[in-house]
Amino acid sequence: MNRFTTLTSTIFVLPLDNVDTDQIIPARFLTTTVKEGLGANLFVDWRSESDFSLNDPVAKNSQILVAGDNFGCGSSREHAPWALLDFGFRAVISTSIADIFKNNAVKNGLLPIEVENDIHQFLLSKPGLEIKIDLENCRIFVSEKRVETFIIDGFARHCMLNGVDQLDFLLDQNTEISRFESSST
Repeated sequence: MNRFTTLTSTIFVLPLDNVDTDQIIPARFLTTTVKEGLGANLFVDWRSESDFSLNDPVAKNSQILVAGDNFGCGSSREHAPWALLDFGFRAVISTSIADIFKNNAVKNGLLPIEVENDIHQFLLSKPGLEIKIDLENCRIFVSEKRVETFIIDGFARHCMLNGVDQLDFLLDQNTEISRFESSST
């Protein structure tokens, strides 16, 4: 997993509520356990419509997705954050993100950020706006005059800042575990 400290990018706006994991990556693409290549099928059923905004080449450079309320609801497929990451997104911002999706996202290096409605509405109205996310200080720099804070689980934050998943974290503790095991015998 890549480290995530700060990210400056334009935002891609998807102002739809209740976007479920089957819309993010349809079930017919879940036959693989390989993460690479899934981005080609991100929102594939919507991208088949020529006017879908993700088809705009400018959108390909956005690493921050601002989505409607209740993003990532539906099934627990881990392929959904894989597809978003493979497409190039590193963060998702919404007023609410489904818990299972949120957990799968942080485990794979995709930062899920929940914000208050007023900042969400502002971001939804500004497609292409460049913002900065500072994970270390849990801040979003929307403009020179507007800085918002967000909350993230401390362990998830630690893992993302250090570019480790849960298994890597445990393996890094092997010396401490061995020391504890030897002292308790």
